[in-house]
Amino acid sequence: MLMQSSVCIHPQYSYVRSLTTESRVNIRWSLPKFIRLQDKSVRSSHVSTKPYMAIQIGVSREELHRVGSRDGVIIVDHGSRRKESNLMLNEFVVMFRDKTGYPIVEPAHMELAEPSIKHAFSSCVQRGANRVIVCPFFLFPGRHWHQDIPFLTAEAAKGHPGVSYIVTAPIGLHELIADVVNDRIKHCLSHVAGDVEECAVCAGTGKCRLYSQD
Repeated sequence: MLMQSSVCIHPQYSYVRSLTTESRVNIRWSLPKFIRLQDKSVRSSHVSTKPYMAIQIGVSREELHRVGSRDGVIIVDHGSRRKESNLMLNEFVVMFRDKTGYPIVEPAHMELAEPSIKHAFSSCVQRGANRVIVCPFFLFPGRHWHQDIPFLTAEAAKGHPGVSYIVTAPIGLHELIADVVNDRIKHCLSHVAGDVEECAVCAGTGKCRLYSQD
């Protein structure tokens, strides 16, 4: 007998697995390391420190903690009516795949453009994935992460019984983000000074310049 099990693991995760009634489910409790903020003064009241459930259904702990050959990764952004913006996601997906070596990585746009989450989910399954990892390419959690992306992913999964999926946390706070922002600031200032060309984001727009009010 096939049934759908939907488990709330932690506010930063949603994990769904199709399973048979004969499957063994082992529950263990632990705290996700990445939410342990170093500075207690910046802890958000919305971040729970209560234990969360990690479900193990016929797979080893090692398999749960890594991206394997049967995992598909979907990098999903908001989507734009501007073609150039959507194409940048494709470039990032190629960069991410080359950097990680993950065999199945697909781009998706939440709305306004193709490929959709549904299309990307199907592509992952067609390429052999039996678990799909949906990674929101968003900086901070908002309505799209809380509601829209989980809903669209659940709808996409309906056509693929037996395939599990997880919607990961957005990018969030990370020390490397500070480096990225600083590099962007320095590059734009160098361009204004005439030392470097426009970056790929600003190329052809003429927006990377100093403005002043007379």
